[in-house]
Amino acid sequence: MLRRLYDWVMALSAHPRAAWALAAVAFVESSIFPIPPHAMLVPMVLAQRGKAWVYAAITTVSSVLGGILGYAIGFFLFEVAGQPILDFYGKADAFAQFAERYNEWGAWIVFMAGVTPFPYKVITIASGATQLNFIVFMIASMAARGLVFFVISALLYWFGPPIREFIERRLGLVTVLFTVLLFGGFFAIKYLR
Repeated sequence: MLRRLYDWVMALSAHPRAAWALAAVAFVESSIFPIPPHAMLVPMVLAQRGKAWVYAAITTVSSVLGGILGYAIGFFLFEVAGQPILDFYGKADAFAQFAERYNEWGAWIVFMAGVTPFPYKVITIASGATQLNFIVFMIASMAARGLVFFVISALLYWFGPPIREFIERRLGLVTVLFTVLLFGGFFAIKYLR
């Protein structure tokens, strides 16, 4: 089933209204949809490299708007669905401690999830459930999602089809390594000086 869904998203990338479809996929992927917008962004940029930056911007803005929906799901539905379950199992205090730690590192957690293959939708919903500062959530989301989609578009714009295989096969590894190096640098600056 997942393969059919992926193939359907790929077919949408060739549609005359592909930009609208790209926006819709990026929006719903940030809160509920399992296929990332990269599946549409890559062939669309390869087909029209002159629109690489437009497609990157559409994907970024739509993804962050979808992230707001995910945040709202966590924020508004937690009291209805999540809290009663925690209360039933006696875990409300444990969740409060988790929320405190989550909010302490929230900007970094959102950024990391936004640039790595970790499902961004999980973090958008968790951010709402823990009531992470909304401005912090938005800034981290824009930075992370913008970085990913503009880097992908830039690579495709400059290197064209040969970079597609590299992106599709190794993007997860490269973004994880980039994130580890980024966090390692901040850790070194903060604790090793």
